[in-house]
Amino acid sequence: MGAFSIWHWAIMLLSIGVPVFFAVRSAAKPSQNPEALVGFGGWLMLLAIGQALSPLRTLAELGASSDGYNQLMLVPNGPMVVYGEVALLLAFMVFQLVVLVAMLRRSLRFKPLFLIQWLAIPVAVILDAIWVSTAIGVSVRKVVTGEALATYIVSFVLIGLWVAYVYKSVRVRNTFTRVGSSTQVAGAS
Repeated sequence: MGAFSIWHWAIMLLSIGVPVFFAVRSAAKPSQNPEALVGFGGWLMLLAIGQALSPLRTLAELGASSDGYNQLMLVPNGPMVVYGEVALLLAFMVFQLVVLVAMLRRSLRFKPLFLIQWLAIPVAVILDAIWVSTAIGVSVRKVVTGEALATYIVSFVLIGLWVAYVYKSVRVRNTFTRVGSSTQVAGAS
């Protein structure tokens, strides 16, 4: 099998992007009874499934990189690269879990946390590229291939559509209304 062609990317973008587009579009439409749109239903259910799977995807990415990590351990400064990259991925996974917990608790904090999680994608990619490039002394262009960059860009754009959905959806606005426990305690006093 060769590299991922432009047609593969187009098919993947259409198969994922079209449903997300319609989710964002339907979120912007006024509902007949907006108060009835509460809970994990409709497009929000797809988002919830995706968010629940995101830490597992990050863990799978970590596992898929194990062969490369084993090879890097033999290179000068390789262990430092491996430990730094693993720490970065684990930190991102922990943040994904924080966002997941906020979502499951229907916290008001879910929307800004989801936005930060989206913005963390390019930050993590840039930090990782700089880390690897600096540690082993190669250019960033050798660290980040065109295919990997395309994957990150597609992921960033698609998740950006979900962020737009989260900020426009009546169901999301009606579902994520709970204030944190520390605020509830302070309000009860």
